[in-house]
Parts: sequence; C-alpha cells; structure tokens
Amino acid sequence: MAVTRADVARLAGTSPALVSYVLNGGPRQVAPATRARIEAAIAELGYRPNMSARSLRMNRGHALGMVIPDGANPFFAELSAVIEAAAFAKGYPLFVGNAAGDEARERAYVRTFIDRRVEGMLAISSSWGTGIADACEEAGMVLVALDRIIDPARCAHVMCDSVAGAQEAVAHLIGHGHRDIACLSGPHVSTAEDRVQGYRNALAAAELPEGPIVRTDFGGAAGYRGLTELMTGPRKPTAVFVTSDLQAMGMLRAAYDAGLRVPDDLAVIGFDGIEYSRYTRPGLTTMVQPARRIAEMAVDLLLEQIENRSPRPGVVNLAAELKTRGSCGCSDEF
Repeated sequence: MAVTRADVARLAGTSPALVSYVLNGGPRQVAPATRARIEAAIAELGYRPNMSARSLRMNRGHALGMVIPDGANPFFAELSAVIEAAAFAKGYPLFVGNAAGDEARERAYVRTFIDRRVEGMLAISSSWGTGIADACEEAGMVLVALDRIIDPARCAHVMCDSVAGAQEAVAHLIGHGHRDIACLSGPHVSTAEDRVQGYRNALAAAELPEGPIVRTDFGGAAGYRGLTELMTGPRKPTAVFVTSDLQAMGMLRAAYDAGLRVPDDLAVIGFDGIEYSRYTRPGLTTMVQPARRIAEMAVDLLLEQIENRSPRPGVVNLAAELKTRGSCGCSDEF
C-alpha cells in the first residue's frame, strides 16, 4: 500500500497538518526539531507526495514551461538542456516550445502552457517580447526571462553580461595588434544590440575608429554570407568580432573558401561558447556564457517566486569568460 501523510505523521510523532506544512513550505512555520523528525520519517518511509492531487488543489500543473526562439541553434539547445536538468533536480518536469523565429508560434506556445496551467514560465523571446509578460501577468503566472530582455519592470531576467563580454573580446583583438576590426551582428534583439555596444565601447576606449557592422541572422549560413559583405568595403578588416558562435563558424568556412588564412589574414572571435566551437579548425576563440549558472539561477528564481507568489522584477547579469583558441592568434588548444 502507498505511504500516506498520516503514516509519516505517526512515525514522526506529529500531526498530518505539520507534515503538509513541511512539504508545502507553509503556510505555518515548523520548529526545526519537528521538521527534522518529519524529514527523517519521509526518508525512512520513502514517502512521495501525490502531485496530481496537489496540482488539483493548487489549480496548477506541477511542471514548468519554456519557450526558446530556435531549437536548431546549438546555444539554445544546450541552454534548454541544462535548464531541464536544473528543473528536474528540483522535482519539476520542463515542457519546451520551439518558436522557430515565428511570433505566431511563440504566442501559441505561451498560451498552450498557460492553458495547461504550468506553475511558471521561462522564456527567450524571439520577437513577441513584452507580449509574453502581458500574457503571464494576466494569467497570474510568474515569468523569468533569459538571454533577451522582455520587461525588467515586470519580470525577473537572468542574463549573460553581453556588453562587458563583447568589450573584453574586442579588447583581446586589439591586444593582438588589430586596428581595423569589423563586427558581424545578429538581428535587432537586445542580445545583439548589447554585443554591438560592447564592440563600440572597446574601440572607443582604445581611440580606434569603428569598423563596418553587418547585421544578419544568427545562423551559420548568415555568417558565411556576412564575410563577403565585410570584405567588399574600401577598408578590409583584419579581425572580426562575431555576435554568435554559429555565425562565426560559418564565417570560418567562408574564409577558407575565399583563400583567407585564419588568423593570419583575418582573426575571428565569437560569442556563446557552444560545444561545437572547439571542433573548428582553427579552434574558435569565444566568449563562453555561464549556461549552467544561468540555468540554476533562473530555475531557483522561478521556484522562489512560485512559492512566495511574488514577482522579483529586474536583471541579474552574469559574466562571460574568454576562451582563447587559434582563430584569434592564440595557441590552438582543444
């Protein structure tokens, strides 16, 4: 027979109500000694709460929802994987919806998760932006934004500091002696805008002129095409800061096809730190986002807000780390 809360209460020498308070984190405080007895009884009996019944009582499904902009992009795939692991470790399954860069699809996933009454939402917005905050606020659902700004006044954000990371990357190129540095940017989303700003900050700090800035999609094919645009101007750059690794990998292939030697003719630095970046030749120098820290912090922040039923708007910025390889002129370490 299944172990019940009453069984736990009998073994702990307390009431089923106090067992509920320990399991649900309230609504009343439980004395530390009593809590310890209850937790020991739970462990000894192997008690597992009936989550279906709990969900019906709380009018929520015991799960989290997450919307990502492009499931084919390795960075978003890797980030959603570590978030799934962080959520699973806390006892929550994670449903992931791939918007595939389509606003209508993004809206549909958000509404589906709301209709299924997940307990909280994580989102990397592709284009809908504040519409996600509007929908979650109307449904009384807490939201944590990742990677891209949605609405810092209404929801929590856990981000990599793209401005500081990009500035460090470009300063590294300047340290290699480059003075004509271009930028291959992504589309008009906050992440790309911040990285362009960091690029400009580094050049201004070194009193260097701004090079050409080309905007493309974040994909590898866009990075391949971007090289042609960057090299057709009157001043050909000797180095390029690229706002995503996938674009940078496409650019490395384009450079090879064009007969350009990397890093001798053209140095390249990317941003994200995806697993595949180490397998290019030369290896891709990149600003590595702290994906695991982002995931754990985002899940903890979401669950804290679910528990307290109180949003914590604002932005938490985490630092990226420069990983040097051969594409910038450093030793090509695997």
